[in-house]
Amino acid sequence: MRLGIDLGTTRVVTAYVDRGNYPVVVFDAPDGASSDWFPPLIAVRDEERLYGWDAWRAQQEPGWTILRSVKRLLEEAGPETRIQVGGQVVPMQQLLTELVRSLRDHLLAGSNLPVASKSEPLEVMLGVPANAHSNQRFLTVEAFRQAGFQVLGLLNEPSAASIEFGHRNRKARSGAGSSRILVYDLGGGTFDASLVDIGEMSHAVVASEGIGTLGGDDFDEVLADLALETAGIGEEERHSLTQAEMFRLHEECRQKKEALHPNTRRLAVDLGAAREGWPEVSLTTEAFYERCRPLIQETLHAVEDLLGSAIGRAGEESARQGEPRLEALYVTGGASELPLVSRVLREEFGGRVKRSAYTRSATAIGLAIQADAQAGYHLSEKFTRYFGVWREAEGGRSVIFDPLFVKGTSLPVPGDPPVERSRSYAAVHNVGHYRYLECSHLTDEGRPAGDLTVWDDIRFPFDASLRSEKELKSVEVARLGDGTMVEAEERYSCDSGGGVTVTISSLTGGYDRSYRLGRWSAEEAPIVPAKRKTAKPRAARKKTESE
Repeated sequence: MRLGIDLGTTRVVTAYVDRGNYPVVVFDAPDGASSDWFPPLIAVRDEERLYGWDAWRAQQEPGWTILRSVKRLLEEAGPETRIQVGGQVVPMQQLLTELVRSLRDHLLAGSNLPVASKSEPLEVMLGVPANAHSNQRFLTVEAFRQAGFQVLGLLNEPSAASIEFGHRNRKARSGAGSSRILVYDLGGGTFDASLVDIGEMSHAVVASEGIGTLGGDDFDEVLADLALETAGIGEEERHSLTQAEMFRLHEECRQKKEALHPNTRRLAVDLGAAREGWPEVSLTTEAFYERCRPLIQETLHAVEDLLGSAIGRAGEESARQGEPRLEALYVTGGASELPLVSRVLREEFGGRVKRSAYTRSATAIGLAIQADAQAGYHLSEKFTRYFGVWREAEGGRSVIFDPLFVKGTSLPVPGDPPVERSRSYAAVHNVGHYRYLECSHLTDEGRPAGDLTVWDDIRFPFDASLRSEKELKSVEVARLGDGTMVEAEERYSCDSGGGVTVTISSLTGGYDRSYRLGRWSAEEAPIVPAKRKTAKPRAARKKTESE
């Protein structure tokens, strides 16, 4: 059985391949109803942990701490990151794997997925945010593999939505030639935008931009803050809310937000859902929208950046040669259902705004289409960030950033050989110290800027006497004696999912080591979910880029 799974911030949506059709899986919910999504929730009490629908049920019971929006934590997580939930400190990889295992159990025994038996292999194409760094991609793939899925590959979420768009409009577009769409994907916790050129059976990603900390969760928080202000509940009382009470408050706001339609004038928020005795308050939708509008404007700034960078790369020559016109701004993602989103987008883009008929499931459907070998779609993905390493310059007096894989580099199609890069030089130190970095932008001087992801250090023994050392961090980096130099080589390999492996070799000594790049050895304090980041205003982001 082949599946497409969109591991969303607030919902997990699954579609499956069924003889050229791609229906969405329906789960059995605890209240006896049916649901076309699975909740990515984790509940913790003492030494117990519950996941998915079991965690959903536990929110009504005392003593449980509920972790929602676990996907947002992946932005600052590495393979060794730990999460503090209630009184437990658990490796992120373990939490994610157990959540995905619960999803698999419910797919096989608690849904309408037509499997012959519980042992039937589940082959899956996974979606990740377009701006996801390599740690996020690695953690996602490993969780599904360890949970018993066979992972076919990774696809950026807006790219998957573009496949759903092309498939649904294939007959109407037959013989129309190539066109370009801009996928606007506003999910529960992340925003992504991608320009995609669409042919009859081929899709090519031109460029992507995104905000990893902006989504429907932020609208829930805005509504919660507005409701608390309206009720006159001060800062001291707000800070006294437990994690469980905050969860119930945000769930109340999410439900009221999702019930809005274009003609809604007022909405009622029951603060008693969070703490007994608190009142129900009535708010105008315009007051709520006024506070949400700056967040939506942030997505438009990202779209402007995307269009500007694409035009800059294309240049005037390409424009004269008849680049595909922008056919549509294709709107997907559950948070895009907020009526204000459509209003703001139409103010900016007019009639080119096309809302998906499946805003919450377009990505999963596109992933299932890509998983279907018979569908015949060919997608060309690209690096959405710069990946590189710091190197010494001027005899060690300064450092420069060496971008190994440049933003916009085409990724290999699944099944094709990996993209490779290499560097050769004369090593003059006993230990090679490599510090890797990903970033969303580079300055004019070639320095990293924008959203940065710092990786752990890798150390390689160029001194043959150090090869048996288990902990090279304790070895002082020094020049090799007597002017000795070692002929060195680095070979980098990037797979279709964006994962990078490096093999570092001492050609002089006939010795090498391979490393799967990731934040493997970071000794960090556990991430506390209640203190997660929210989207920065544009001015603050610009300041960060210039620092």
